[in-house]
Amino acid sequence: MANKQLPLLVEPRTLAESLDIPGLLVVDLSDREHYERAHIPGAVHLSYADILRQQGTAKGLLPDADTLSRVLSGIGMRPDHHVVACDNEGNGRAGRFAWTLEALGHHDYSLLNGGMRAWLAEGLATEPGAPQPREGAYQARIANPEVIADRDFLLEHLDDANTLVLDARSPAEYTGDDVRAARGGHIPGAVNLNWTELMDPEADLRLLPPETLREMLRERGATPDREIVTHCQTHHRSGLTFFALRYLGYPRVRGYDGSWSEWGNDPDTPVVTGPQPR
Repeated sequence: MANKQLPLLVEPRTLAESLDIPGLLVVDLSDREHYERAHIPGAVHLSYADILRQQGTAKGLLPDADTLSRVLSGIGMRPDHHVVACDNEGNGRAGRFAWTLEALGHHDYSLLNGGMRAWLAEGLATEPGAPQPREGAYQARIANPEVIADRDFLLEHLDDANTLVLDARSPAEYTGDDVRAARGGHIPGAVNLNWTELMDPEADLRLLPPETLREMLRERGATPDREIVTHCQTHHRSGLTFFALRYLGYPRVRGYDGSWSEWGNDPDTPVVTGPQPR
């Protein structure tokens, strides 16, 4: 088993030295074209769309257990696998997959720090080729609903001082200047931390050092004693935010998969516009 040998956030060179560990499954959620051009040796490809479900305007919902069983079995995944997730666009997709694994109670996973951008920048080995069919046996079930937030949960906790909504969208989306639903703005009480602020562009999109991340979160009131709910437009960008909080040891973190595509299009949910209070 790989889970005792790989950290939650794994560096490219550490992973390169560990690819022969039994029970390791590298899952690449990059665009198919990028995967086919160059991927980590032995990595399987997972189409990001396959781990999403749309219902009405909500485009990023968690699929049902039967769908996830089929999808994960189709990439050769087994319950005893230690999964290392990565993508080529900042690890939003990989972070969303990590959240999905958490919801399934599959805690043996890691995220590749910086994703494929960092791997390629290190000059590590890659191989080309199209995704190949795999045979796996994964029976998915929602074993950890405590990491999922839905519309009703948020409505019930709008005035709860122990709960904080962390909005991973751009500042313009948060204020309502960039409207991507029927209404623009943000959930009342939510604070904004653009997901790109978590990354270091000078270090090939690796996460910033832990203490830097903690300070950014403290400045926004996102402290470990509170339950933090992350969201964006479809719980894609906020997938990385969810992972970062887990990495920092936050004990109570949820992802709102409906996100703004649901909240901003629902006429019965409250919306606030303008900048966050200082």
